[in-house]
This record gives sequence, structure tokens and C-alpha cells, in this order.
Amino acid sequence: MPTNHISTDETEQAHDVVRHGRLSGTRNADIASLLSSMEADRYIASHDVRVDIAHLLMLADCSITSRPHAQKLMRELIQLYDEGVPQSVFNPAYEDIHAGIESHIIAMIGMDSGGRLHVARSRNDEVATCLRLYARSAALAQIESLLALRLLLLELAQEHLQTIMPGFTHLQHAQPTTLAHHMLAYEQMFARDTNRLLCAYEHINASPLGAAAFASTGYPIDREQTSRDLGFQTIVENSMDAVSSRDFACELLSADTILEMHISRLCEELIIWNSGLTRFVELDDAYCSTSSIMPQKKNPDVAELLRSRTGTLLGAFTSAITIMKALPLTYNRDLQDLNPHLFSGTKHIARDLRLLAGMLQTAKFQKERMHAQAGEGYSTATGLADYLVCVYDIPFREAHNIIGRAVRADSLQLQTLDLAAQEITGHTLSEKGLTKEEIDRVLDPAYSVSSRSNFGGPAPSAVKQALKHRKEIVKQHSTEFFALSQNVSRAEETLIEKARQFIQENKENHAEHKTD
Repeated sequence: MPTNHISTDETEQAHDVVRHGRLSGTRNADIASLLSSMEADRYIASHDVRVDIAHLLMLADCSITSRPHAQKLMRELIQLYDEGVPQSVFNPAYEDIHAGIESHIIAMIGMDSGGRLHVARSRNDEVATCLRLYARSAALAQIESLLALRLLLLELAQEHLQTIMPGFTHLQHAQPTTLAHHMLAYEQMFARDTNRLLCAYEHINASPLGAAAFASTGYPIDREQTSRDLGFQTIVENSMDAVSSRDFACELLSADTILEMHISRLCEELIIWNSGLTRFVELDDAYCSTSSIMPQKKNPDVAELLRSRTGTLLGAFTSAITIMKALPLTYNRDLQDLNPHLFSGTKHIARDLRLLAGMLQTAKFQKERMHAQAGEGYSTATGLADYLVCVYDIPFREAHNIIGRAVRADSLQLQTLDLAAQEITGHTLSEKGLTKEEIDRVLDPAYSVSSRSNFGGPAPSAVKQALKHRKEIVKQHSTEFFALSQNVSRAEETLIEKARQFIQENKENHAEHKTD
């Protein structure tokens, strides 16, 4: 049963002030359930109260609503801000949270004051503003969790500079690498995710408030004031675009879909590494489950569920972009159907990142097992081919063919290599001076890794340089995140302080009047 279930009697008692004038009659349950967005609106209820507060302060400052009426309204709004929106506001008899809050306020203080809150705006610009506030908050939470995960990946890389492991292509042993190099690959992916979210945030953080239904309003409003009070960086200039665009939501869902895909890839590797076939890592019990019938099982359930989340995000993004693709300007009720996809798609991203970080932080990497597997499947054969090129001046394709022929014979011993070289070139490698000692040294996974010291490679020297660079990038992103977060926090604190002072001003004026 939904948490906002209201009995039939309670529904009939609710009075939607928006519907009252133009429409008559009652709706059956099917119509009401289709039109109402109340369950989804729980995600923006607190944001709606802040939008109401900013809008009301502007109305008073612009002398659109008298201060006595505005102060009565503000007392109710501050109570909603402090105590939360009451359950009665979520009555499905109201089409949305905006109508529910306005109806609640009118019921509390009467129509003469309560009916003045919605002047100079529409639900169109109101909901667009609330959605941007929600998306902004979600993006900041995601960036914060991303930064924490990336710092952990850098710590793991620092710890495992010398932890040699096999690298794979096509899920087959390819070339040796290190766990540090592997962790930095994911840190770099998540850095791009951070960039995408920061870019999305810039597009999200623009105020549509004041656009009204779509053609602005004849009242002398101050859009700059409401934008500033709500902590927006700029204003959506065109009033038609302001109410009808949801590309900011699609952009956030797109960035989150890519982010969840990266989470999924890392979880897939942890699942493979955790399996009995590989045994590269042991996941902490807290992140695993067991079987209801097989008592020996320890299953990586958290990693598996995180792996599945990309499907949820892709579904949300696809739904959102499909809803938008053929909508004429300006507002259409179809946009209401986009909101649940935004909420369901974004609400667990920060949690997923925290879970992944916790799973990595508590994982026990089996270094000896990794090292033992690093040279399997002739994974150092490329290094031997390169060695023949560099030391004995053999053309690469010829060296490649010699090594490949030897691998086909299942041996990289000198005798086998000589036979392969004889078949392909008519000469043996021994004739050129190649020795068993050279072969053994070059085929050692540690040699293979240390020889790959180019920028971005797995050699400890290269990874140390990469770590220094990656730490600087995380620091830059952290500084940018902190500034954005502080701006939002300060804006909300300033807004609420202004609202409280506005209420207090009425009390002080009343006290002075009584003294006079």
C-alpha cells in the first residue's frame, strides 16, 4: 500500500483550490490516479517550500503583495520549512504538491492572505524550478561520493604499486600489469564522470522562476532576486524555454547512466576476481550473501546488484528522452511523466558509489595468487618478441611469427624458439646469440611490467607519476565541488534568515504601534 494512502472520506474532504473555479464535478479513482503526481512529488516537497519562500519575499519587496499579507503567508511557510510538509498535503485529491501546499495554507490562514501566494507565477515555472533544485542537490551528492571513491582508488594504487597481476583482453591472459595500474584506469573513468556531472550541474543551475505559464507575467517581478535567493548561478532567459525544457534532467540521467556503467564494469571484475576460478580477491562478508540451500556459498550479491543498476538508469534515461522527443512548445502534461524517471534514476547513485567504495576498502586482494597468474597463458610473449626486435634487430612481424609458432607448440624454451625461427627464417635464434638466461629474464612478469615505463604505463615509476597527476585533478575537482556546495548552503541559509527577519519585522512594527 502506498505510504500516502488516504481513505475515500479523506479524499472527498480535500479541496483543491486550483480546480475549484473552472471545473466542476468529481473525478473517479482512475482519473485521479492518472493526473496526480503526489507520490513522485515527495522528492520535491521541501524544494517547493523554499521556492515559495523566495517567491514570496520577492512579491513583498516588489510591492506586488502587501507586507501584512506576505508576513502571514511567511509564518506558514517557515513552519512548513521547520517541521516538514504534513501528510495531509499529499492527499491524492490534489493534483500535485503545489496545489496541496497552497490548499493547506489557505485552509490555515484563509483565502484573503493565503490566496495571494501564487500571484505572478504558474505551476509550470514552479515545478521546473523545484526539479532543478532537486537535480542540483542530487548532482552535488553524486560528485561528493565520486570524489571519495576516487581518493580511495588512489590510495589502493599507492598501496599496490608492486602488486603484479594478469591483464586481460577477451577475458584471456594478455600481458602482466599491476593492481595499481588497474585501479588508476577506473579512477580516470570516474574522473570523466565527475567532469560530466560538473558540466550537467552548470546547465541545471539556472532559474526558470518568473517565466510563469510560458509568456512571463505583467507583474513587475524581479527574477534576479529569486534566482539569487535560491542559489542559482544564472537565469533561463527565454520564458518559453524555461518552462518547457527538461534537457537538464536528461543530461543528468545520461551522465548517471555512464557512471553506473563504470560502476558495473568494476563490479563485474570484482565478481570474476572473487570467483573460485580466479581467487584474486576476497570480499568482506558484509557485502555478500549465502545460499538458502547450499551452506558453503558466499555470493557477491552487492556487486551483482550494483552491476544490474545500469539497466535501471538506461531505462530511466531512455524513458525521459522519449517523453521529450516530440513535445511542441511549451508546457505539456507529458512532462509530469518524466519526473518519476528522474527521481528513480538518480536517487541511489550516491549510495551505489558509497557501497562500491566500502566493498573495495574492505576487500582482501590475494597478491600471491595474482602474481602466480600474471605469467600464465604466455602473457609475457609480447615482451619476448619486443626483445628480439630491440636486441637482435629482427623485424617485428617476423619476431611475432616466431613467438606465435613456438606458442602453438606450447613452449617458449630456446629449443622450441630455434625450431620456429628455422622454419620461418631459415636461421636459429641461437645463431644470433639468444640464450636461455635472456629468455627466462624477459619472460618474468616483473621484467615485463618494469619495462613498460612510458607515460600511462604499468611500471611503478610510471604509476607514481600518474598518481601525482591524478591527485592534482582530484584536488581541482574537490575545490570546485566545495565552492558549488558552499554557494548552495549559503544561499539557503541566507534565504531562511531573510524570511525569519521578515516575520520578525512584523512583530517589531506591531509592538511599536502598540507603544505609540
